[in-house]
Amino acid sequence: MSLIVQKYGGTSVGSPERIRAVAERVGEAQSAGHQVVVVVSAMSGETDRLIKLARQVSPYPSDRELDMLLATGEQASIALLAMALHERGLEAKSFAAHQVRIVTDSVHTRARILHIEDQRIRQELERGRVVIVAGFQGVDENQEITTLGRGGSDTSGVALAAALKAEYCEIFTDVDGVYTADPRIVPEAKKMQSISYDEMLELAGLGAKVLQIRSVEFAMKYGVRVHVRSSMNHEEGTWVLKEDASMEKVMVRGVTSNTNEAKIIIKGVPDKPGLAALIFGEIAKANISVDMIVQNVSEDGKTDITFTVPKTDSHKAMEVINDKIVSEHDVAAVKCDDKIAKLSVVGVGMRSHSGIAAQMFQALAAVGINIMMISTSEIAISCVIDVKFSELGVRVLHETFELGK
Repeated sequence: MSLIVQKYGGTSVGSPERIRAVAERVGEAQSAGHQVVVVVSAMSGETDRLIKLARQVSPYPSDRELDMLLATGEQASIALLAMALHERGLEAKSFAAHQVRIVTDSVHTRARILHIEDQRIRQELERGRVVIVAGFQGVDENQEITTLGRGGSDTSGVALAAALKAEYCEIFTDVDGVYTADPRIVPEAKKMQSISYDEMLELAGLGAKVLQIRSVEFAMKYGVRVHVRSSMNHEEGTWVLKEDASMEKVMVRGVTSNTNEAKIIIKGVPDKPGLAALIFGEIAKANISVDMIVQNVSEDGKTDITFTVPKTDSHKAMEVINDKIVSEHDVAAVKCDDKIAKLSVVGVGMRSHSGIAAQMFQALAAVGINIMMISTSEIAISCVIDVKFSELGVRVLHETFELGK
């Protein structure tokens, strides 16, 4: 029997009716001859409800206690799904992450999976049971409950598929695949039959919300085939796979925007060795991820350093800079702008096609969109623009690169 992992998002288990529908689909997979491991998110809206509840009790709750609270959302989902499977006459057993030992580091609210102890899961599968595992959560070496951050159930699913050497991992969500752009912004966006790990990794990192970035990293590292599809129908979705030659024929595969970043400008930084290392070293100590970095040409021994961070971390980043940098060094000013968007085009075909950046910038200029920052990788070009032009930028670039055809 082949082993597969199915992950169901919050919308897929958002009501008793949806949970029963998931149980039916899981039953179909088992009837088709598969051993099935199911990873489940909290019911739609439950994590937000719990966070709101925590904020009502304490404006700044401790990360440890927040993890203890948020982990309850998935535990409700797995138990309900097990009950629904029992009603269908199927053997099923639910487990919180600490029971099957999804071991993580100790960084609360954004932990990273270190390894998975799969013995208990395999024992239950051998007994003919469906195994249901709580997504989004783990346990560290000190037996502390941890959570993996937003979208962490995707990572749980792919990591389990890798550990169990599953045939593939199905990610069931409220969209039916990966599109050339967000269909809510670009109605003519097209669903892709397949996309390479590299392209999906770039899209996830640049704002596409279909898959969590760490789940793609796991898939690429361990060669897990991932099928992104809708839980609302039985249509084929999009396969995330190793790159093949045909993928390089297309210059641009997708356009995305990310409005969840903030731009921090440190003005009048003394231009001397080691200060940039100090700035970003302190930012790293606070577990804040830095994305784009631009340093201006030095004038009169001073320079400006601009960088982007997740919007949710901008307040913490400003505190770090003011406490550790401004107070101890001759810095003119620090400013934060959270009214920005990062607009990006992605495609492995960029490796073998020239002129894409020029085409992108000309298209944006033609509609009056000013570019504040630019960054590139081998298969992606990104620019920071005013957030009010985010959707316009996506539509313009989707049309420019003829992705609707």
